[in-house]
Amino acid sequence: MTSIDQLICQAINPFDPATFKPGNFWYDQPDIALEVDAIHQDAIAQVSTVINQVIEDHQTRTLLLSGDSGSGKSHFLGRLKRTLNERASFVYIDPFPDSSSIWRHILRYTVDGLVQTPKGETESQLLRWLKQLLVLEPKDTQKWGKIKRQRIIQKLKEAYPTGIYHATEFFGVLYDLIDPQRYTLACEWLRGDDVDEMGLSTLKVKQAIASEDAAQKVLANFGRIAADTQPIILCFDQLDNIARNEKGVIDLQALFNVNSSLHNQGLGNFLVIISIITSTWRQQSSYIQAAEQARIDQHIALHAISLNQAEALWAHRLAPLHHNATPKPDSTIVPFSRDDLERKFPGGKTNPRNVLELGRRLFQQAKEDAIAPKTSKGSGKKSSKKNLSSSSFTAHQSGRSKEDMVAAFRLLWRKELADTQERITRIRQLAAPDLLVMLQEVLSALKIDQVRSRLLPSQTYTNQSLSYPARPTDQLPPHSRIGVVWNDDPNMTTFYHVMNACRRVVDLRLCHTLYLIRSGPVGKPNRKSHRLYQEIFDGNPHKRLRVDLLSIHYLATYHQLVNAAYARELMVAGELVNLTELESLIRKARILRNCRLLQDLGIVWGRPRRTPIAEDAADPIRSTKDLEPIRELLLDLVKAHRILGVSTLIKTAADQFPYIPDAQWQDLIKTLSKAKRVKILDPTAKLEA
Repeated sequence: MTSIDQLICQAINPFDPATFKPGNFWYDQPDIALEVDAIHQDAIAQVSTVINQVIEDHQTRTLLLSGDSGSGKSHFLGRLKRTLNERASFVYIDPFPDSSSIWRHILRYTVDGLVQTPKGETESQLLRWLKQLLVLEPKDTQKWGKIKRQRIIQKLKEAYPTGIYHATEFFGVLYDLIDPQRYTLACEWLRGDDVDEMGLSTLKVKQAIASEDAAQKVLANFGRIAADTQPIILCFDQLDNIARNEKGVIDLQALFNVNSSLHNQGLGNFLVIISIITSTWRQQSSYIQAAEQARIDQHIALHAISLNQAEALWAHRLAPLHHNATPKPDSTIVPFSRDDLERKFPGGKTNPRNVLELGRRLFQQAKEDAIAPKTSKGSGKKSSKKNLSSSSFTAHQSGRSKEDMVAAFRLLWRKELADTQERITRIRQLAAPDLLVMLQEVLSALKIDQVRSRLLPSQTYTNQSLSYPARPTDQLPPHSRIGVVWNDDPNMTTFYHVMNACRRVVDLRLCHTLYLIRSGPVGKPNRKSHRLYQEIFDGNPHKRLRVDLLSIHYLATYHQLVNAAYARELMVAGELVNLTELESLIRKARILRNCRLLQDLGIVWGRPRRTPIAEDAADPIRSTKDLEPIRELLLDLVKAHRILGVSTLIKTAADQFPYIPDAQWQDLIKTLSKAKRVKILDPTAKLEA
C-alpha cells in the first residue's frame, strides 16, 4: 500500500513549468489527458464555425486571437489543430526575422507544416491533401508513381486552366512528392530552398523560388487547389519577437500587408489566425493602417477561467498519483483544497498559468510537509516523521532554501533541446537569415555588443551576414571587427555571388577577420566560385567553419526560449523570466560552452569534441562517458524538486543517459550523499531503481 503522501514525495512535480511551456503545435504536443475540454470551449466553437464558412465559400478569412499573458493562446492553437485537423490543414508560422523576406518565410513554414503527419495518420497533411484533389480519380493516386508524369500534369492543368503560377513546373513537383526518392527534393524546392543544378534538373524546373513575388504566387497556388481539398490554417504566434521596423517597434504592418494581399488578390481557401497578447495589440495596433485592420473578420478573446475549471486543471494533473494511491484520497485535488483557490483568487477568475503555478508551489510545500517533523497538539513535543520507509528519498542538502533557478533552467534546457533535435533533422533545414538572427541572439546573451547585421554589400545576400567587435582575447588590433557569412545553399551560382560579395568585404576592409560558415561543398576547382573561395578563405586571416547539426540545435533552442521570453511565456522555477533574466541564466548555466560553432568562433571555451561533423552528430553531453554531466543532472533534479524517490530520480535521469547501468546510478547517488550534496532521508531503505 502506497499512501498519497508517499507518492507525492516520490514524484516529479506534475505542475513543473516545463510541462506547460507552449510552442510549435507540431512538436510541443501535451498529454491530452491533462486537458480540460470546458476551458475556452466557446472560442473553439467560434473558430470551427469560421472554418466551415471557408470550406463552403472558399473565401479567405482572418481571426485575431488575443488574450493576456498566461491565458493559453499557444496551447489553444494546439487544441484547435488536434480538434479540427480532419477538416483543415494546419500550419504554425514561427516569428519572421526579416520583413523583406516575409513571403518566403511564410512559404517555408507552410510547406514544413504541410509535410507533418497528424497523430493517428500514416500520411502527411500534404499527401493526404493531394489525394483529395477532385480532379484525380482513385486509380490515379493509387498508381501515381506508375502513371506517366506528363499525363498527371496535363490532367491538373486542364482542371486548373488559369490562376496557377508556372503550372507545368508546379504540378510536376507535386507529382514528384509521391515518389519517395524525390519527395525530400520536391519539398525543398517548394519551401524555397536554393536547390542545386542537378536537383533543378531532376525536378524539371528552371530555378529556385528565390523572390518574394515567386513565394507569394506559389503560396497562391496552394490556395487555388485547396478549394478541392481542405483549407489551410496559417497560425501566427509569439509575435513579440518578429522583425522590427525603422522605429524599433515590432513590424506588425508587414504581417497585415501579407494578410491584405491574401484577401485583395483572391488568394482563397486560407484561414489566417493572428495570436497576440492583449497588451501588445493595444500598444501596437496604432502602427497598423486602418485599411489593414479592417481585414480582420473576427476578434476572439480568451477570457479568464472559473475556479471550477481551475479545480479541474488540478484534478487532471493529479489523477495519475491518485490512481496509484491506497487508500484513495477523499478529494480529486488532494493535497490541495478549494480554499487554496479561493484565497489566492478571491475574484473567482484567473488564467490557466496562474492556476498551474499555484499548483506547483503547493505541491512543493506538500512534499516538504510530508517529511517535516510535526508538533503534537498540546504537548509541545515533535512527533516522528511520517512513515516513508518503504522508499528512499533524496533532498537537496541545503534544506528548504530558495529553489535553484539555474538547476531548473538546465532541466528546461534539456527538454527544449530534445524537442529541437526531434524537430530539426538537417543542417540546411533552417534558412541562413534565420540562423544569423539566432546567432545574434546568442552573441547578445554572451555580452557581445554592437553586433551589426547586413555586412555583405549585396542587396540579395546581405541578410546572410553580420559583424561584431573583436574582444581582447581575439588578439586583434584595436577597434577590429569580425565578420560572419552563413551560406549553405548547394546552388553554385548563388555561391559565386556570395563569394563575390565576400571579396568586396575584404577589399573594402569592412572587417579584420571574415568567417564563412558552410558545411556543404564549395564547388569544383575549375569553377570561378571555388577559385574565389580559395583566394579569400585561406585561413590567414579569413577562415571557413563547418557547422554541425548540434550547434544548430543549440542556436534554435535558445531562439525558442527567446521567443517565449518576449511573449511572456517563459517560466523557470515559478518565476516569469524576461529576456535580460534569460540571458543571465544562460550564462550562469554555462550551457553554450558546449556549442562547437561558438567554440570555433573563439567566443566560448568548453569540452572539446572529437566526433566528426555530421548530420547526425551526437550530443556530447548525452553520449559522454564523463560522469560530471551525469552528476550535474542528478543534482539539478534534486535541487529543482527538493525531494524525490530514488527510483523516480534514477528513471528520470536514465531517460537522458540510458547506457548507465542501474548499479552505477546507485553508486553515483551514494557518492553525492557522502559528499553531502544530497541527503538520503531513510539510510536503512534499499536503493532500488
